[in-house]
Amino acid sequence: MKKLLIGMLLISPNADPRRDCACIHNPDLVMLLFTVNSYEQAELYAKALAAAGCEAIELCPGFGHEGVGRIQQAVGLDVPVGVVRFDLPPSFGNHSGDWMQQHG
Repeated sequence: MKKLLIGMLLISPNADPRRDCACIHNPDLVMLLFTVNSYEQAELYAKALAAAGCEAIELCPGFGHEGVGRIQQAVGLDVPVGVVRFDLPPSFGNHSGDWMQQHG
């Protein structure tokens, strides 16, 4: 049986995706996880995950509605984008990722 290839993006202001990354293997799937520091960087990594063959991309709660839309647009409609959802994550001082991108 073919392993499922999944991408996951986390967002954090001081992230460096070259350092803050992981690859998780189990008998059923491979998950490629990167922590990015902006929506722009997330778009680049989402495109790379899609090009690598990821069948879906999951986003952490730090991505607001705008961020989710930007990632879906970046990868196109052939790659589903899912969201771990709660709108005011503590990691961003209880602000959405959309607010953080606008107000830093």
